[in-house]
Amino acid sequence: MNETIRTLLGKLGGLPVAVDTIADTADLYAVGLSSFASVQLMLGLEEAFDMEFPDHLLNRKSFASIAAIETTVQSILEDRKVA
Repeated sequence: MNETIRTLLGKLGGLPVAVDTIADTADLYAVGLSSFASVQLMLGLEEAFDMEFPDHLLNRKSFASIAAIETTVQSILEDRKVA
């Protein structure tokens, strides 16, 4: 999952640095992720993982770092299994 997130971040994030140089816990907004890019990333994640972000997870915290994105996606996928 981490590799898919990094690939999508590299394609859609518009970051001024190489994604492979970013630590999993680094603040993506401090690195250069814009609000527009986070929406593009969200759409890419939804397609890649065949899921949809619920409204309550559409916030800056969910996209704050690669680790946060991974945790958010995992929770959505887990919730889908339970439902």
